[in-house]
Amino acid sequence: MFQGFTPQTLAFLKGIGIYNEKSWFEEHKQQYRQYLLTPMRQLAAETYETFQNHYPQFDLEPKVCRIYRDTRRSRGRGPYKDRLWFTFSQKTEEDMSSRLTFWFELTAASWSYGLGYYQAKPALMAKHRAKIDRQPQTLSKLARLLQEQTEFTLEGPSYVRSKGDPGPLLRDWYNKKSLSLCHEEPAGRDIFSPDLAQRLIQGYSFLAPYYDYFSHLAQEQD
Repeated sequence: MFQGFTPQTLAFLKGIGIYNEKSWFEEHKQQYRQYLLTPMRQLAAETYETFQNHYPQFDLEPKVCRIYRDTRRSRGRGPYKDRLWFTFSQKTEEDMSSRLTFWFELTAASWSYGLGYYQAKPALMAKHRAKIDRQPQTLSKLARLLQEQTEFTLEGPSYVRSKGDPGPLLRDWYNKKSLSLCHEEPAGRDIFSPDLAQRLIQGYSFLAPYYDYFSHLAQEQD
């Protein structure tokens, strides 16, 4: 059961950010396993079990990322990530970056969680705009719900040239290249508490209707 991260968790993340090399990591591998990897796995498992029981129709699978960077994409940043995260998403042949995903991420300075795409496919976002054009009611309801709360914000890059203007409520949604609903805050006392799991479950439950909307959108014909 997840009991919370610790100051040692943040100390390791700060260290790997500074000393991103094999010798330092091997010397601190036990700290990595004890203070970062194990509680991250516990948090993912506890959150996933409850959320999946509430929303079995989503058929998600959990995954905790590896700390080892893909050397082909490291771009001189060292062999290790300076953060760790877990995700819940459907198992498909799509690349992970284009999947609709629930996530939690921890760095030495902050933590975040939410729902969205790392890089949505242009075809999906075209469907998104087309559905707003022909049937804006459902997304309008979800957009109002988002405005009425303070936990999550709509994020993601927007097109330089506007794709259209469906009105102030949906304008930002309409002109996103990719999108996510995200909460981020400094790494403070919340991550040291076992209550973090319940907060994630509550947040993911709020986001469930948005997952339902976009997952059905992906299945619609072009």
